[in-house]
Amino acid sequence: MLFVIIAGTYIGFQTGWVGYKVSGGFLPYGVNGMLAGSATVFFAYIGFDSVASTAEEVRNPQRDLPLGIATSLTICCSLYMLVSVVIVGLVPYFAMDPDTPISSAFARHGMQWAMYLVTSGAVLALCSTLMGSLLPQPRILMAMARDGLLPSFFSDVSEKTQVPVKSTIITGICAASLAFFMDVSQLAGMVSVGTLLAFTIVAVSILILRYVPPDEVPLPSSLQTSFRLSQECDEEKVGSPLGDGNHEQGTSEIKDVIVVESINDPLIEKQLYANKLDELNRRKTAARSIASVCVGVLILTASASVTFLPFLVMCLFCVFGGLLLLAGLGMLSWIDQDDGRHSFGHSGGTLASQHFHASLRTRLLVT
Repeated sequence: MLFVIIAGTYIGFQTGWVGYKVSGGFLPYGVNGMLAGSATVFFAYIGFDSVASTAEEVRNPQRDLPLGIATSLTICCSLYMLVSVVIVGLVPYFAMDPDTPISSAFARHGMQWAMYLVTSGAVLALCSTLMGSLLPQPRILMAMARDGLLPSFFSDVSEKTQVPVKSTIITGICAASLAFFMDVSQLAGMVSVGTLLAFTIVAVSILILRYVPPDEVPLPSSLQTSFRLSQECDEEKVGSPLGDGNHEQGTSEIKDVIVVESINDPLIEKQLYANKLDELNRRKTAARSIASVCVGVLILTASASVTFLPFLVMCLFCVFGGLLLLAGLGMLSWIDQDDGRHSFGHSGGTLASQHFHASLRTRLLVT
């Protein structure tokens, strides 16, 4: 890609960047064509999920994962845009060969040898793309099998390499079968639509987990054993020393007295009820805002891609969808997020109430 950018820029300056006119002007295929092209080329963003799926193999995931995703996304977007600008500047988009657009652009300017270099680079890039696509899927299957969503066969890890070999082999066989029996254009469309749908579901799920997470989250089976062992270890530590049982009993009696006194106190009861009411209102507002964002995006994209509607009606639907989208985003940026979002999966949305009760009991014990 660097060769295409540098050599194409050199040819462009040599020829003076001869321009050409487009009969349809800006957006010759309209908004519908732009959205269709964006949905088709969405497969270019495949592979960034492989960075997140290898979180168990990263030393410092909180720092390295966001840095790796942001850096790779920036590099890929910059290279894609530069290649597109150079190639479209050399050859009109309507005169390109749809099968070999880059190599044919160099061939038109007398650089026949560049065709072999570009083709070799494309083959090598295809191999790296296959490796990047086969890397995250076995690890996703392994995580799902650990949680009981798939058979335990997929969670087996090789003792020598610490890699899910069985899941990798099954994934490779399935991908090879689809590539052998299906057309490339059909696979490209399926991959693009699947990636777009997956990214959309992840984006909506993040909004839900940050603003309206469930109060109770089922513990995955992969963590049940470790939590059970830690609980048994704590019970052994409590029961083994002499006198600890009486101390624990006295502490539990003090806690019971504190809880009873806190419930009987009308001021504390009123404060607890007010906080609970505020949290309930916040969750309702957040849920409505997320629904407004989803409905606004759906109306905006659907009305912009529908061609049989009159232009004025299409504009009205687009404005309505855009207003819903902006209103939902503005409301989400104004309200607070859930306090239990950082430890979701263990305590979920109940972390805020637990912190409040703990601090209340501490204050009563001190007084």
